[in-house]
Amino acid sequence: MKNIMTPFLFLLLSFTLSCSDNSNEIIDEVVIENPDEIYFPPVNSDDWETTTITDLGWNTDAEQPLYNFLKEKETKAFIILKNGKIVVEKYFNGASVSDNNPWYSAGKTLTAFTVGLAQQDGLLDINEPSSLYLETQWANITTDQQNAISVRNHLTMTTGLDYNVSNQNCTDFDCLTYLNESGSFWYYHNAAYTLLTDIVAGAVNMEYSDYFDAKLKNRIGMNGAWISLGYTNIYYSTARSMARFGLLNLNQGTWDSTQILTDQNYFTEMTTTSQNLNQSYGYLWWLNGKSSFRAPAFENEFAGELMPDAPDDLIAGLGKNDQKLYVVPSQNLVIVRMGDDTGQALLGPSSFDNDLWIKINALIN
Repeated sequence: MKNIMTPFLFLLLSFTLSCSDNSNEIIDEVVIENPDEIYFPPVNSDDWETTTITDLGWNTDAEQPLYNFLKEKETKAFIILKNGKIVVEKYFNGASVSDNNPWYSAGKTLTAFTVGLAQQDGLLDINEPSSLYLETQWANITTDQQNAISVRNHLTMTTGLDYNVSNQNCTDFDCLTYLNESGSFWYYHNAAYTLLTDIVAGAVNMEYSDYFDAKLKNRIGMNGAWISLGYTNIYYSTARSMARFGLLNLNQGTWDSTQILTDQNYFTEMTTTSQNLNQSYGYLWWLNGKSSFRAPAFENEFAGELMPDAPDDLIAGLGKNDQKLYVVPSQNLVIVRMGDDTGQALLGPSSFDNDLWIKINALIN
């Protein structure tokens, strides 16, 4: 991933027109901005610098077809950042810049980041059993089975808890039963993920949302809140706040000059293959460019890339009704899509991802 770079200073030297002793060398300083330098919007302001499709040399002919597609697919908000600056910001179907929309499972990326912050603060260790931070007998399994489930297993969807239950979101004691040895099978089990909220709260000895606000949200200028819907915790915010979080991850956990997640080992583990069961999954982040993937609601493995037409280094937060947060380090891109069901949506990845990237590629290439 590209680091922030300072503008290059070039010295333009004027050459003497003759060999006369009276000739003088003139040095002019010209500051030329590095086009790949990442811009960060102010934390306590709605100001956000922009650039244009024309300035970037993108294909203006592909702009309106992209917007037509987004509107048709029930999109509410769509943002493209290039080097941190807004290139595209569009709202459709009656939506506006101030609307708060649900992240659904795209918000899992927020939780993964927050777990890293708690570990960075020395308050938890992802290699320790999750029972260390939860109430005793948090699941209807033996003590040995509980102790075999680490925080890392919750982050990687490998707890081994039984997902063949009537409600996979249920975190009640009786809903959490044994199926597989921890670490031996990958399955997208929402209840196992949701417990991370309690794990962090138990580790930091405060409400999860308070810790999240203080350590992450407020430090990068996000708005929004965690809302409990049944057993699940859903984050609601503006599309710009999702873009801010994407920008933070584009810069590997540093916001401008402020280091948020300093543990680069954790960041790397979070955004690369985290286990050998699903190549396309990190710590609650989806990863493109791998030779196979597993998907929510399926037990089997699928051959091929998650999004064949998207960049190989793309990492993503993907949620119900096709909530999308794409981060592409090789191109310094952050892309946000929030809205209603596209008609293609599952719990995370869907065919809409690749359809959307075909439209985006037509614009940016």
